[in-house]
Amino acid sequence: MRPDQLDLLTTVDAPTLTPDGGRLVVGTSRPDFTTDGYTGQLWVMPTDGSSPPRRLTQGYRDCGAQLSPDGTTVAFLRSPAPDADSAASSSPQLALIPLDGGEGRIVTDRRLGVTGFTWSPDSRWITFSSPEPEPGRYGTVAGVGPGQEDPRLVTGPDHRLNGEGYTADKRPRLFEIEVPDAAGEPVFAARGRMAEPQGSQAVPPALPTARPLTGGERAASDPVYAADSRHVFFATTPEAGFGQSLRTAVAVVEARRGPAGVPRPAGSGPSADPDAGPVRLVAGGTDVRVGFGSPCVSRNGEWLYVLGQDLGESGLEFVASNGAVYALPAAGAVREASTGWDRPVAGLQPRLLTDPAAMGFAGPLRPTGQDQVLALGASRGRTILVRVSHHGQPEVIVDQQGEVMGACEAGGTLAVTSTSAASPGAVSIQHRGSGLQELFDPNAAWRADLPPAAGLEREYGATGDPRGHRPDQPAVHGWVFLPEGSGPHPVILNIHGGPYAQYTWSWFDETQVLVAAGYAVVMCNPRGSDGYGADHGASIQGRMGTVDHQDIIAFLDGALEEFGPAGSGQLDAGRIGIQGGSYGGYMTAWITAHDHRFTAAIVERGYLDPVSALGSSDIGWFFSEQYMGSDPERLRQQSPLHHVDQVRTPTLVIHSEEDLRCPIEHAQRYYRALWARGVEAELLIFPGEDHELSRSGTPWHRRVRFEHLLRWWDRHLATQVTDE
Repeated sequence: MRPDQLDLLTTVDAPTLTPDGGRLVVGTSRPDFTTDGYTGQLWVMPTDGSSPPRRLTQGYRDCGAQLSPDGTTVAFLRSPAPDADSAASSSPQLALIPLDGGEGRIVTDRRLGVTGFTWSPDSRWITFSSPEPEPGRYGTVAGVGPGQEDPRLVTGPDHRLNGEGYTADKRPRLFEIEVPDAAGEPVFAARGRMAEPQGSQAVPPALPTARPLTGGERAASDPVYAADSRHVFFATTPEAGFGQSLRTAVAVVEARRGPAGVPRPAGSGPSADPDAGPVRLVAGGTDVRVGFGSPCVSRNGEWLYVLGQDLGESGLEFVASNGAVYALPAAGAVREASTGWDRPVAGLQPRLLTDPAAMGFAGPLRPTGQDQVLALGASRGRTILVRVSHHGQPEVIVDQQGEVMGACEAGGTLAVTSTSAASPGAVSIQHRGSGLQELFDPNAAWRADLPPAAGLEREYGATGDPRGHRPDQPAVHGWVFLPEGSGPHPVILNIHGGPYAQYTWSWFDETQVLVAAGYAVVMCNPRGSDGYGADHGASIQGRMGTVDHQDIIAFLDGALEEFGPAGSGQLDAGRIGIQGGSYGGYMTAWITAHDHRFTAAIVERGYLDPVSALGSSDIGWFFSEQYMGSDPERLRQQSPLHHVDQVRTPTLVIHSEEDLRCPIEHAQRYYRALWARGVEAELLIFPGEDHELSRSGTPWHRRVRFEHLLRWWDRHLATQVTDE
């Protein structure tokens, strides 16, 4: 694909099914150059394929659909189209639409938007999470902009997050609304005389009243109802105020205190007792090694599943600490939850169901059957779907060349959204007794004219392999992408971020752009990557730039031996570029300081100085020490900036102005050091973007980024370069 074809790529979010599994709703999203934003709607379709998918909504950006348990109504998040001249919030709001069609109705007006939500089992209530701004901030006072707000007093290290900015002054809280009658007459805001205080009581509110369930001392997210439709489990932080560890916890709150009473029809008015009960701790705590989150209640209401991560005694030991699935009785969790935050009562001990040393799991967890749960696991360049019961016994149910992005099961029908080497997003269905079959691919039309390049899966460098780089070299797993034609093609070695991440079989727009432009791409998962077990991931701790460097070069050497001059001749060993972002930027800068074979390099959003990152990065307060140690000299020795005087490779440095993960001063100092030493270098800065530029930045900036990548590589790799 070309950079100007970026707006063809459509992704899909997690699916949702009617209770009988007969119909499915899913959201799509694609970059839109016209509005310089992301647009997409909800689609509905029968799961038997009897009729084609159709758009259910017509909003600018509709996503995150969840069908009500009774199967009649779809709740989703709606964001308005970008409007530079409007002062209205562009944050997503909660909206409802009947499954059979109609107009979408927005039911919240949160200043900073809605971040997540859940239906109650009786379909009468929705609890949602939303950031609550401190008074005087974020436009809560007319005429007081960001530059006029009161100063911020910081009392802990965890106070900023890339893409969000300051966090302690807008912690997400939980709110509950009663679902309005979808067939009822719409209500509009009062005007004129009826808007006066004395007359306002006679007019129903235009939006359902959102009752707060949690306070602002702790963040609250990922809500899910217990079987009684009254208690809400959610993820939070056991520490109040500014965080000083990575610990998370699962808590419960009673949304409406008192007996459940007789069910009332939707839209029948406020409940008799609108006050919520106290927040109580279920799993985790300030004195607990394991942090818990992503709660999920089984369909029969008997089991509460959670994800847990062992963070050690300090609460900071995150390196290669895989998420694992745990379970505990849901009724006991409601009954025995404690009001303290150090640790739950002895009877609430989540039981470990999966092996964190072998595989890491990520949320959100989703119920399946009556008492089981679906979880996503990372495995050798794939994200697989695993079913887990409260007895343990994890069972892989979807394992294919790609990544499962979301899943849902109802009525014996399994729906899966995924990416693959062939498509950025598709929906598949598996009925009882059948295999997984594709149901909907919004990318099918353009793929017929733009067939994606397919990677060749390889393992290089194992001990005993003639291509081995060193006697103790383990096998390194990865892919080689070859352009059309016999070559020899210039080569680009691409290094992933993380480091605890993985390249996968999935569609990767960067690879597709480079291959279409005539470059071979070599990419692998060295030691330190996810998907190969905890020991593999932790092997670079305290020695960044050693065995990971060794693995990357071993894979490159293996590819050159098979496809280079001594092999098939498709790769040009004299024209090799190297690039990477974040940890990949770190490794690119590290390798070019120690290996001068590369014709040119691109260092993007690099974590280039772990010493300054201790205070300047949003994760620096724990990341640098956990990965590189606390000894100042060892930190310096693992810093690419400390070795920049050894770099001779022409380098393009790319960074975003609002990157809090790897602050722009890393790029500025690195570029300045290259320039001062006479190394050919350029610094490309993107305004208004953060660490996620290449993945979710504005479409025009993503397109321009690709154009600069190709410009740089065309200058240095498009013609024969001889190593003097």
